[in-house]
Formats: sequence, C-alpha cells, structure tokens
Amino acid sequence: MKDFDKLMKEAYHRQLQAETRRHFLKKCVAGIGSIALGGMMASCMRSGNSANAEGIDLNSLNPLLPRAPHFAGKAKNVIYLHMAGAPSQLELFDYKPALQKLHNQPCPESLLAGKTFAFIRGVPKMLGPQATFKQYGQSGAWVSDHLPHFSKVVDEVSFLKAVHTDQFNHGPAQLFMHTGSARLGRPSIGSWVTYGLGSENSNLPGFVVLTSGGKTPDAGKSVWGSGFLPSVYQGVQCRSKGDPVLYIADPEGMDRNLKRNAIDAINQVNKEEFETFKDPETLSRIAQYEMAYKMQVAVPEVMDINNEPEYIHELYGTKPGQESFANNCLLARKLVEKGVRFVQLFDWGWDSHGTNPSDSIDLGFRNKCREIDRPMTALIMDLKQRGLLEETLVVWGGEFGRTPMQENRDNNDMPFLGRDHHTDAYTIWMAGGGIRNGVSYGETDEIGFTGISGRSSVHDVHATMLHLLGFDHEKFTYEFQGRPFRLTDVEGTVIKDII
Repeated sequence: MKDFDKLMKEAYHRQLQAETRRHFLKKCVAGIGSIALGGMMASCMRSGNSANAEGIDLNSLNPLLPRAPHFAGKAKNVIYLHMAGAPSQLELFDYKPALQKLHNQPCPESLLAGKTFAFIRGVPKMLGPQATFKQYGQSGAWVSDHLPHFSKVVDEVSFLKAVHTDQFNHGPAQLFMHTGSARLGRPSIGSWVTYGLGSENSNLPGFVVLTSGGKTPDAGKSVWGSGFLPSVYQGVQCRSKGDPVLYIADPEGMDRNLKRNAIDAINQVNKEEFETFKDPETLSRIAQYEMAYKMQVAVPEVMDINNEPEYIHELYGTKPGQESFANNCLLARKLVEKGVRFVQLFDWGWDSHGTNPSDSIDLGFRNKCREIDRPMTALIMDLKQRGLLEETLVVWGGEFGRTPMQENRDNNDMPFLGRDHHTDAYTIWMAGGGIRNGVSYGETDEIGFTGISGRSSVHDVHATMLHLLGFDHEKFTYEFQGRPFRLTDVEGTVIKDII
C-alpha cells in the first residue's frame, strides 16, 4: 500500500509539473526556441498529409501503404545481391588476355604513381587471370568457367563493365554503395525505395535483409539502416536458419488475444505521446508494433521453404534448415512474390587477398563462385518463369573491384595468389525490371586497370535504379536539417544505354 501511495503522489506531482506556470517558465526558454528553430528549418514530417479527428497523420500510421512514383516505372520490386568483400571482375566477367601475357612481370610504375592501395607496397607483380573465359549467348558475353550455370542466362542481363568508386576500404565503400555516402547516417537505398513506394503487403516489412557467409558486412547494419528517414523504413533482417526473426513466437502463457490487447494499450499511450510532443518517430513506433504483430503470422509462412516442390530445390540447390546463399535466393523470390518491395542479400567472404587458401584468388575464390553460381542463375530463371522478372530488378555486385597486379603486403609476396582492393574499375550486372537484355556497357583498358569508355559512378548506378522504379533521382528528396537530401547527393546520371 505504501508503494501504491508513493506512485500516486509521484503521478500527481508529474501532472502538476506539466500544468503549472512555474514549469512553463522553467522550460519556455529552450522550448520556445526549439519551436522557432523548427519552424525556420522545416519539420521532419511530410507536408500535406491527411489527419483524423485526433490530429494524427493517417498516412504516418500506415507508412508502408503503396504510393505512386513520379512516373510509371518498369520495376516494382528490387532484389539486390551484394557480394561483401568485393569479387574479382578479372576472374568473372572482364576478360583480359593481354594481362595473361604480363603474368609475374613487375608492375609498370605508371600504374602505381599517384595511386593509393589498401595493402600493396613497393612494386608488385602482375597477375594474369586465374580462370578460363568463353563467350556465351547471342550477346557473346564473356564469362569465366567459374560460373557455368550463369553463362546460360547472360542474354537476360546487362553488364556495367567500368563502374568506379572513390572508397578503397570495405566499410566506407559498402556504405557508399548502399547509402550514397561513405559516412554513417544516410538512409540505405532499400529504405529510400520503401519510403518512396511503400509495400504491397501490409503483413510483411517493405524491406527485408538476408545474410549468408557467416558474417555481416564490414559496415555493419548501417548498410540497411534508415538514417534520417523514419525507422519504419529500415531493413528487417531475417534468418534462413531457425526462427526467421528473433522472439517472433509468443512466450508461454501469452496467447494472441492477450498480445493484441497489450499492443492496443501500448499504442494508445504512444498516440497520447504523439499528441503531446508531435515526434514523427512515435508514429513509426506505432506502425512497427502493428507490423510486428502481423509478422508473427505472415513471416513464418513466407520464410518456410520446406513446402517448395522438389524441382525448385534442385534448381536452386537449396537445403532447408541451413543458412546459405542458395536458401536466401529462393526466399528472395518468395518475398517479392508476396509483395515485399526491396530484398537485400549480403553474402560475406569475397575478400581475395591471398593470405590463406580460403581467400586466395585461385582456390577460395573458385569455391565462393560455386556457392552463388547455381542459385543466382536459378533466381533469374525462376522469376522469369513466374512472370516476375519484368517487374523485378535484380542487381549483383560488390563494393569495389580487384587489382590486375598481385597483392604484396610490405613489398613481400603473399603465401597465396591474391588481388588488392581496386577503385578504378569493377563490374556490376542488372537483370529484369526494364533492363535491356544482353548488353555490355563500358569498357576497361587492356589489363582491366581503369575504364576507358562508359565509366559509371556509384551515383549513376543509384540514379538508374531509381529511374527504373519510376523516380527522378534529382526530385526524390527528404527534408532533413533544413535542406532536401537525396540518395544521389548532387551527382548521378541515368545510364540510358542499359534501359
């Protein structure tokens, strides 16, 4: 009873604090200043939204409702396959016979002068391609023997052969590739897309993340974060092994009706909180509680691949119950089929420095290629046979490329063959969603060191993706800290040759 009386007195005291003139005068210096500053710098909330009788933004309570883009886009969904660590384009898609002739010769000084590398020091040796190349399909695309399955679908994709970046370390480069900035705090491209388009399934997140390879990307979960956008637009990481989302099952003794009543009570408190402080993040919290409640039923069903027919498991090479890139590719198809707007796959283990067999360019790299070749090919074929490829944009790539020379840390040869990080040229491919079939855009020099035509920046890649989804990247903005921000910052040109 004493504790109850104490709580009542504290509640009464808090009420008086909120209502007395003394409290107002105590807080008004900072409070009035904050109101004025907010008015001058513009609110973080969207303008022109409808509100109910309580003054609560109806659209914010349903932030993932489908929305129309600037114009009719070809793509409705995105599946982004990121190979964390940066795969070597010189062993996959960028065929350079001249580089083979230079194998083991000292690197020319002209390639080293004024350049910064992550690990190369002194004069390294040139490293010829550690793969055999052939041309495939009507397009005649060059693909190495590391990807025998993928060689069958080259006519469905467009290659960007001369992509470049200005970041040579993994974390900043991954941030740049996925947020348009090498610094923390910007929204990921998946968050931008779900902010702009919403989602077609109210029972599932608009942006889902799946990882494989045993680790998350070097940049951490910021590569699927929402930055300054409301947190409801951040990626939701699901697992292909065990419970798809941690704590998705109710604890013992709590049935679904009790959970519903608890969420209703929490959201009522949040609505009152919003009425008091007008913080848009409170509305995101309400939406996330509702989404979490719906996900308890929808997520286990869509994340279960056991019911897929045997020929699908054979096509992808999936093994239910394991965490693998193959399982994640199949889950990506199931998710977009259910209306999820953006599915991001991260596969770790592509950093081929040559420090040990697993990260060597002639041994470990080949093994990594075996892990992705069949499932990523199956993903394209499966989407096409279901009529989903035309409206689903599939993107594949890393955060930068690999050098034509062999890595030599501290000017010493590595124990195994490896390539250092390279910013001047790497390959990204896209398929579906309005992409031209069988196109190779851009070209590197005879050893694959730098682009000599069709050079594409990270911002160009982002501008092209947004264009395919129906957005003018220069007008697709979000007001923050008094100015409009956009994914492509102040750069970016749509690569029209692949559309």
